[in-house]
Amino acid sequence: MSVPEGERPLTGDVERDPCALATRWSHQESSAFACHAARIHTQARGPVQTGSTREVGPEAPDIKEIVCGPLLNYRRMHEGRWYGSVLIVVKGGERQLLHQPFLTLRRVLQGKHHPESAAQNNINDQSIEDTRFESHCLYSDPRNTFWAFDINVPIEATETNYEYAIPDMCFSTDYKPRINNFFVPAETESMRIMFHSCNGFSVGTDEAAWSGPALWNDVMRKHKARPWHVMIGGGDQIYNDGIRVDGPLRQWTDIGNLKKRRDYPFPETLRAKCDEYHLKNYIRWYNSEPFALANGQIPQINIWDDHDIIDGFGSYVDYFMRCDIFRGIGGTAHKYYMLFQHHMPPPASTYTSGIDHAPIAEYTQEPELNQPINPYVAPPKNELLYIVGPKPGPYVAEHSYNLYARLGARIALVGIDARTERTRHQVNYPETYEVVFKKLRSELAAAANSGEPIKHLILLLGIPIAYPRLTWLENIFRSPVMAPVKFLNRRFGLGGALFNHFDGSIDLLDDLDDHYTARTHKKERAELMVRLQQVAADFSVRITILGGDVHLAALGRFYSNPDLQIPAEEDHRYMVNVISSAIVNEPPPRAVANLLARRNKIHHMNHETDETLLNLFNKDPGDSNKTANYNHCTMPSRNFATITENSPNRASANSGAEAPLEGEAQRFVGSDGHSLLHKGEVGAGTVHKAAVFATHGASNDGTLDVCINVEINQHDPEGRTEMYGLTIPLLNYMKRDEPKPPPATSDTTGGR
Repeated sequence: MSVPEGERPLTGDVERDPCALATRWSHQESSAFACHAARIHTQARGPVQTGSTREVGPEAPDIKEIVCGPLLNYRRMHEGRWYGSVLIVVKGGERQLLHQPFLTLRRVLQGKHHPESAAQNNINDQSIEDTRFESHCLYSDPRNTFWAFDINVPIEATETNYEYAIPDMCFSTDYKPRINNFFVPAETESMRIMFHSCNGFSVGTDEAAWSGPALWNDVMRKHKARPWHVMIGGGDQIYNDGIRVDGPLRQWTDIGNLKKRRDYPFPETLRAKCDEYHLKNYIRWYNSEPFALANGQIPQINIWDDHDIIDGFGSYVDYFMRCDIFRGIGGTAHKYYMLFQHHMPPPASTYTSGIDHAPIAEYTQEPELNQPINPYVAPPKNELLYIVGPKPGPYVAEHSYNLYARLGARIALVGIDARTERTRHQVNYPETYEVVFKKLRSELAAAANSGEPIKHLILLLGIPIAYPRLTWLENIFRSPVMAPVKFLNRRFGLGGALFNHFDGSIDLLDDLDDHYTARTHKKERAELMVRLQQVAADFSVRITILGGDVHLAALGRFYSNPDLQIPAEEDHRYMVNVISSAIVNEPPPRAVANLLARRNKIHHMNHETDETLLNLFNKDPGDSNKTANYNHCTMPSRNFATITENSPNRASANSGAEAPLEGEAQRFVGSDGHSLLHKGEVGAGTVHKAAVFATHGASNDGTLDVCINVEINQHDPEGRTEMYGLTIPLLNYMKRDEPKPPPATSDTTGGR
């Protein structure tokens, strides 16, 4: 039987031939593995029962057992339809599989349920027909097979609840729902958005002391009361740092000599071990409660950050970042990032040193014969969601995956992959910014021309962009005064906790270099912000920025220089940076948050743009004492954010008591960032209407309600939170004659 190009044949389609080498089957992870593969093929294979759905023998894979998933992703909206994907990871695999799963999906009417769900609840209902979606294989080796289902449903006049199931499959856990639901907004409404970052624990954290990933219980509790339509991951959806502590890089990390550590090879045997680590870590984490309850019911859309690879990846010195180990783990981490987080085929191969095994006997053992060989990798897939960077990254030899997606009627999302191309001196290539802004402008123009313009643009970044400066700390760490300390550390190990385990630099320096506000990134940062301001002006679209990484909650704002006398409602430079981190990881000490609050100065990015943090936290959550009395702008407590449009279609609005009369709007003009800039900031915090569940998103003026949900007590396994909110106004841009700034100089470019 012929097989369509790009489709994986099943046993029933073609004769099973373990030696067949059609091009799309002949994947090997490196040339160095060829001799290893040949040795494997000479070993005898167990008998295969003709027509059976599994191999005969004690180690035959159970190809109907789901070991991870289903995981639900959102893709896009187009021509009245919602597009998404579902991923399952199945135990076992071969180049030609004996069972191909399928997915059934149906629209849920009030009082009507999926047949399996109905049976569980004694409901007799045969009136709703299922839509069947076939799976396609993304990747398979003898360990696991990755099946993806591309699903789509109509967008209707009212919000719609859909439920899906994967029949004839068994699950490796009892708690993962067999029937999962998701919600699609009405065609005239925007999506309700949940945002999170830093979804895991750093190495050495006492997870029990933090009640594990407890905030996901609060996420699901609120999702049940008012479902979110999309869940945006701002990076660090998983922590792979353990690879250097209890994983295959432990031996490398223990090497004291920096030159030997840098020159350490990444042969096939080590690549295979790192591949195994990443696979098992993803299956473990994505299949863990209570996160596993959310990732199959709230459609996800993600970018990655350093911990998805390893702490600080991209921000160490260039000569060390180019070593074989970093290039190798960058490749294996990217492979599983594409599979688990994007439901996309991985690259056809990942990096190895490409040298003979013999010269590296002092570093590694002989090749292991149980590593997977010749796996199936699906052909590359084009997906309209992605804006692919024009050239590979410097340390991960793959193209960046930036994204654009419409989030309902009046909101759009653009996400910049700020990790694949990152170095100590750049976040993204100039060419990548060009293709991202070209796509963005094209989509905004098309929306405006269609009569359904985008009113709010969400920019997703992995790192905060409006954040207190720590330039003085950077200067100390880079100053000559640190040279004797570095020397003593290299020779005698003195101050070991102060230095990182990779290139021997000050441990905090990679975190500081990661920030857009770092000295090395300030020019790129300023250029990005000016381009965003121009987009806001050209399309009269309000831009709101999402950032994570820093393990605390804050809210930064860019705004026009008060001397320009521009109301925030007309200010294309007014952009809020919602900083929400971490949903799982341990927050920094109270002293660090208080230090950052002390550094909350008014910064002048350029002559027209100022920035600072808003005093969002009028109190500590619950009865806790997490910050100093003077600190109202940085909150060292786990958190996640929610964003909801105050829909203009709403017939009546619940107006908050904090909103002043319209005639008072002018009283904010000329205020600096340590004051309130518009009426939506009045009463910001726990008493704001955006912080009350009943009134959040319940007005009808087209503004955005933003809420940061902050953990009250780390020992509460239910993860209860207190809500802090504000409202972001629509932009009604009006062109003004502004004074021309003086010519830029090397001292002023990028602000201060």
